[in-house]
Amino acid sequence: MIGNEPVAELEPQFSSGDAQATPWSAARRQLEQAELFWLSTVRPDGQPHVTPLLAVWLDGALYFCTGEEERKAKNLVHNARCVLTTGCNTLGEGLDLVIEGQAVRASDTDLLQRVADLYAAKYGSEWRFTVVDNKFQGLEGNVAVVYEVRPSKAFGFGKGATFSQTRWRF
Repeated sequence: MIGNEPVAELEPQFSSGDAQATPWSAARRQLEQAELFWLSTVRPDGQPHVTPLLAVWLDGALYFCTGEEERKAKNLVHNARCVLTTGCNTLGEGLDLVIEGQAVRASDTDLLQRVADLYAAKYGSEWRFTVVDNKFQGLEGNVAVVYEVRPSKAFGFGKGATFSQTRWRF
């Protein structure tokens, strides 16, 4: 994260008696390494929409891309607030993360190139993008816009022998 680390607070009513707040460094490491995220947005009619996607962590924000005509992009035009989640589907171990923020279109060419390079490094050559007209162009010519989500609030749910719920304030 650029600047100060967020303040971590343990939520004792949802944590084991011996639990400690999860350090932001552990959450950030998981955001950097996670392969799959779930994006939650709100449709113009108020109904929720959730979809899996790939994302990369860079300089204190998550970045994802999507076609302009996809439901998630249309939803974000009407309401930029969203939630990205990642973790594992087991109860006995792991750390689940919930990142709340606003999705903002990324348009700086240098930033987009850095994000494109991260996609290729993290997900392989199938996810190599060229930056064209402030958008990503895939190997097959598909075009996608890129969104940046800086956390406004985040939660971590530690699982295993000790359960914990940490809230990070930015």
